[in-house]
Amino acid sequence: MDPVERVRTALEQAGLDPRLARELPADTSTAEAAAEAVDAPVGSIVKSLIFLADGVPLLVLVAGDRRADVKRLRAELGLSKRQLRIARPSEVQELTGFEVGGVPPVGHATPLRTLVDRSLGRFQDLWAAAGSGHAVFPVTYRRLVEITNGEVLDLVEE
Repeated sequence: MDPVERVRTALEQAGLDPRLARELPADTSTAEAAAEAVDAPVGSIVKSLIFLADGVPLLVLVAGDRRADVKRLRAELGLSKRQLRIARPSEVQELTGFEVGGVPPVGHATPLRTLVDRSLGRFQDLWAAAGSGHAVFPVTYRRLVEITNGEVLDLVEE
């Protein structure tokens, strides 16, 4: 199944309209590009980052205007520097079936433990990747946490 269709299926299974996942002519592979494409603040763009925690994939969702704090993440998870690292692009593709720049918060073949940074809650409406570097979907912060079964934590640099 096409990556965007996988996201549409996941949205539908979560009780959302699958048509929310929109393919755009504009690039949406970075927070800045996505914000421009949907005319939204950069902070309202959900960055989906894949980390490896002791070799197990972990999805970390942070606001587009913030940087994940790896030291803070390690402390939250009780892991050492060797035990937690950001996944390489080839690993992201292999583990999720999505390319970097299009990794969505839903639609993964294997459900991923998901951590959601609290700073995303500054925005009522968010935009997340929908399976490709040209596809996004809108979602409220509350629904994002619900549909990902996300654990809300403080995960970004101060």
